[in-house]
Amino acid sequence: MRIEKKQIEEVNKRDLKSHQDHYNFLGAQLTNQGHEVDEVVKKLSQFQVAIPSWALGAGGTRFARFSYYGEPSTLGQKLEDVGVLHALTKTAGAVSLHIPWDVPEDYKAISELASSLDITFDAVNSNTFQDQLNQKESYKYGSLGDRSSVVREQATAHNIDVINIGKKLGSKALTVWLADGASFPGQNNFQESLGNTESSLKKIYASLPQDWKMLIEYKPYEPNFYSTIIQDWGTSFMLANACGERATTLVDLGHHLPNTNIEQIVATLMYKGKLGGFHFNDSKYGDDDLTVGSIKPYALFLIFNELVYGMENNPKNPELSWMIDASHNLKDPLEDLIQSLDAIQEAYAKALLIDQKMLKEAQKDNDVTLCQEILQRAYRTDVRPLIAEARLIQGGAINPIKAYRNLGIRQNLINERGANSKASGL
Repeated sequence: MRIEKKQIEEVNKRDLKSHQDHYNFLGAQLTNQGHEVDEVVKKLSQFQVAIPSWALGAGGTRFARFSYYGEPSTLGQKLEDVGVLHALTKTAGAVSLHIPWDVPEDYKAISELASSLDITFDAVNSNTFQDQLNQKESYKYGSLGDRSSVVREQATAHNIDVINIGKKLGSKALTVWLADGASFPGQNNFQESLGNTESSLKKIYASLPQDWKMLIEYKPYEPNFYSTIIQDWGTSFMLANACGERATTLVDLGHHLPNTNIEQIVATLMYKGKLGGFHFNDSKYGDDDLTVGSIKPYALFLIFNELVYGMENNPKNPELSWMIDASHNLKDPLEDLIQSLDAIQEAYAKALLIDQKMLKEAQKDNDVTLCQEILQRAYRTDVRPLIAEARLIQGGAINPIKAYRNLGIRQNLINERGANSKASGL
């Protein structure tokens, strides 16, 4: 399944005049406010977010999984789906593989297919939170932090294998997320579990190529409900420091307790040069993995405010890895991902419109009201014409969801793959 440039141009014709009117009107307003509109559009057009290979099929809950027909059942088909997203949005120029769900059978063929779709390989993700077929040791009670040295060695070896797979594809980062923890008091010795995890991560880090970084993810609970070994950003930060300069913290928006000030965490990590990347999603209650921006769009904007400031003022922080990590229980997965990409771009665009110089002056004067006004003026700006223009100049769709439906992409996928195809993963 591929979308040709001519198809997008035909769909865009219907919306082109309306888009140009809206873009010219907004552009004039922003120029009068002192913004360099062309520079904002340029930054938006350069911003790329990796699509996780496991998010291209239907998600699920602990109780059920309802398939969305025409799912990609092979890695090649998953890359084709990412190609569809990138053709429409021009923002999805990378894919993040989860191993062992998506180990290439033919590395050369997969690399050539990705290149033909203008897709690169972002961070590769290890999996020690579930047992695989014919696996010798079980991860039921832990992996990198398990009390058994044999289990830890197996989990460490798996992560090193993932690095080697990523090297063949041109990836430059390893993401480690652990489900290790305890569901009941007394089950584990906290210090012993943390020490085991640190030791295992150091061994993995020692196998990391010099031009790679390691992203250490954290999560307060689930699947264990009493304790998680890497339960917060501070523990991740501490472990990253213990491993070395190229080990960093990964922030997943869903991996926080309710009302956590995520933007402050982002600012702190960038200040210390240890923010490695992002997993974008949204939540109402916990790790809900909902469409980005569907619940807390203002919180997302405030996070991007800190990201924009940090990218400008914290040169020691590494280049960030951006990725979506969501689950699509009811929606067409590709439509959900398009909406997430759009929400990310919207938050980024609004953050770029914050008058940082004026904000700094207001902060110096302790003008709390003006500080809020400056942020909210940027947030209340309808930046959709800027995002559409960034897509348009790159050859993407003015309205990706509309184009996706007008081109009948889901039905074409069903025709090609059948109604009962199923994506690999959970």
